[in-house]
Amino acid sequence: MSNLPKKNDLGFFEIRLESIGGLGANLAGKMLAEAGVLGLGLNGSNFSSYGSEKKGSPVKSFVRFCDPDVEIRDHSPIEQPHVIGVFHEALYKMVDVVSGLDGDGIVLVNTNRNFDEVKNDLKLEYGTLAVVDALNIANEEKTKVNTAMLGALYRILDFLDPEEMKSVIRKTFEKKYPHFVEPNLRTFERGYMEVEFKKYESPANVINKEFTRVQPRLGYETQVIGGIITAQANSVEKDLSGSRLGFIPSFNQESCINCAACDTVCPDYCFVWKEGEDKRGRKQMFLQGIDYQYCKGCLKCIDACPTDALQDMEEMLGYTEKHSVKQHHHLISGGVR
Repeated sequence: MSNLPKKNDLGFFEIRLESIGGLGANLAGKMLAEAGVLGLGLNGSNFSSYGSEKKGSPVKSFVRFCDPDVEIRDHSPIEQPHVIGVFHEALYKMVDVVSGLDGDGIVLVNTNRNFDEVKNDLKLEYGTLAVVDALNIANEEKTKVNTAMLGALYRILDFLDPEEMKSVIRKTFEKKYPHFVEPNLRTFERGYMEVEFKKYESPANVINKEFTRVQPRLGYETQVIGGIITAQANSVEKDLSGSRLGFIPSFNQESCINCAACDTVCPDYCFVWKEGEDKRGRKQMFLQGIDYQYCKGCLKCIDACPTDALQDMEEMLGYTEKHSVKQHHHLISGGVR
């Protein structure tokens, strides 16, 4: 008898993990696939999709399970998953993370916000929403987000045995990093126990949302002649806030000595300056603040700052909108800043 709770027309139970580079979604997908194959004897496959392979870039990890007598000959990206895990909730600004989820699907989101706020941001019409504060759990246990998300996913994927995953965690760390064993076990258990669920019923006249494949917004047929490309390589309109890992620099102008050490190390020109005069009447550039639209939370500026003018803080909802200082863009060296 099959352990899988449901299957699509090809006999697959499918999981899609939505994340950004650096949160461990790729490893989590591998561990999930191995758990089903080695632990339950299912057939399974896992692979990931990257943009540019760097911290902060969107990442997708795909997991397929099927019964042992079914061969996996489909290696295309998963477009209609049964379960979605969103490792970084701000991804909704860049990616339609719930694309293809039908009315009986489940989406798990790493967040500390309430269900209705998350549902509205994700534009989730119906289905089951699961939330877990994986970032806070990981910070408290001094581990990684992916272990907490794995714990929550195991609560959703109840055909998998959580005790087997705990054994994998032990084997992974006990030889080289024995001091990481217990913190990661606690992180996994907390993710498993602290995840919460809310079901949004679909309208009576709707069984499942009709699936439509997402098409490029601007292609060779739809691009306006002489138009501009407003995403790739265009720093004026690019919003990097979806790349942040949950932390941002805060700025205290009273402690700033305008040394520009922060601006020197910042890879994305986040700092906004204005010309003024010092106490002796000499012209000088004074730091006005941070344009958080371009800040991806690398925190290099904090390491470079010789005072306490820049401090790291957990990003709170609405903080960047309230404290962001917008800069005026101008052309430099043939580019846009």
